[in-house]
Amino acid sequence: MGIHYDYKSTRGAKAMEKQAKREKKLAERRAKKQAKDGLTNEPKQKNSIPIDTVITLDHLTNPDKK
Repeated sequence: MGIHYDYKSTRGAKAMEKQAKREKKLAERRAKKQAKDGLTNEPKQKNSIPIDTVITLDHLTNPDKK
């Protein structure tokens, strides 16, 4: 019997542990990605030029001037 007996008797428990581990990793990746996306979106909105203004050479060469 030995290893083969143990394999079938614990197969369900091991499968559930693996699935829980996969779901935990996936949740961590999603949280990390959402946190990363949240940080990168804010600076883009600050530095953007409003749509109704005309872009001139002065806007392009001197971005610090408002």
